[in-house]
Amino acid sequence: MTQAKPGDTLHLHYTGKLDDGTVFDSSEGRDPLSFELGAGQIIPGLDKGVTGMEVGEKRTVRVEAADAYGEHRPENVQAIPKAQVPDHIDTTPGTQLQVQTQDGHPLTVVVVASDDEKVVLDANHPLAGQALTFDVELVEIS
Repeated sequence: MTQAKPGDTLHLHYTGKLDDGTVFDSSEGRDPLSFELGAGQIIPGLDKGVTGMEVGEKRTVRVEAADAYGEHRPENVQAIPKAQVPDHIDTTPGTQLQVQTQDGHPLTVVVVASDDEKVVLDANHPLAGQALTFDVELVEIS
């Protein structure tokens, strides 16, 4: 049987869960996830966890935060004066916004708090700081 190795394109079905059992993503009802193994197209821990799988094999892969979306970094949370935010921008906590970094790159942030004085924005990935568990099934190697 052929085993998945770096450079192969893998097609796999997956369900990703948090430690409390919450499903945060799944390919159920969709096409399998396709990616080149070892090319940095998926989180490092999952890339490593599916290496060596064979077509038809099912596996559970646990990925610690450091090998997923990294640790939650407090320096990525910033408060800005509410006066700097245009009136038409929704600042309700939980709202995702696109901002530009100082060098002009787009960055997605989440509003974590807002009052009359300030808006607190979090640029961490929503899954930063969390261990993730994936139930995977390798359906094809191409």
